[in-house]
Amino acid sequence: MREKQIEKKLVKAVKEEGGMCPKLVSPGTDGMPDRLIMLPKARIGFVEVKAPGAKPRPLQERRHKQLRDLGFYVSVLDDPAQIPGILKEVREN
Repeated sequence: MREKQIEKKLVKAVKEEGGMCPKLVSPGTDGMPDRLIMLPKARIGFVEVKAPGAKPRPLQERRHKQLRDLGFYVSVLDDPAQIPGILKEVREN
């Protein structure tokens, strides 16, 4: 399965929960995650979408750590089976 297909499944799942999942574009801030998950009750998380088995680049890992240090939930998604767990974590954070 390709990264784009996984990303589409994520967006669809977030919409089904009444949320939004925009593509995150941050000029001047390289390494930001691909998607921002926004769920009801002001629940926010970041998701880096990768092809199956692919890993984040070192810059992405550093940016993920910065976001986690600020208290945000950050996940790397490379398998659609991870989506329910990711949404559960965003809802509970």
